[in-house]
Amino acid sequence: MLLPHASPRIQIAASVILAGLIGEIVFELYAWLISPLLFGPTLQPSNLVIALAEKLAGLQISHLTAFPVHFAIGSVGFGVFVYLIRLLMPARVFLTGLVSGLILWFVAQGMLAPFIGRSFMMDFGTYTQSSFVGHVGMTLLMSYLMDRFLTGTPKRLATT
Repeated sequence: MLLPHASPRIQIAASVILAGLIGEIVFELYAWLISPLLFGPTLQPSNLVIALAEKLAGLQISHLTAFPVHFAIGSVGFGVFVYLIRLLMPARVFLTGLVSGLILWFVAQGMLAPFIGRSFMMDFGTYTQSSFVGHVGMTLLMSYLMDRFLTGTPKRLATT
């Protein structure tokens, strides 16, 4: 357990936030350092935030503003999302991470990208493929860490 003497709500919140923060940091490292080596493009989800701010609110924001917005959404929002999926599959760490990542990837590439004027799943090109690896990898890590933080016991990823 992450905070053994804390109340269950504090334990859950701390676990979700820490797993989300670590997962988002790993996602950003992947997006900026590994994705260009494996797929070519650098993932820049701040561009999506910029486009959504313009389309939804008529705001023109910089990358300097958009990056922390996406980082907060990735850390807290995605962490909460993984936790909610975990509630549906409490004994399925690997499946929780996989399902969470697939949903978040589809929302980003299949719904939000077309909403801002890009093609559906961005034509399944290298950016979309790299985005898949990033989102699923991030949520698999979040799910695993969350499970470890909440239970304190290691579990086999594929069957628990």
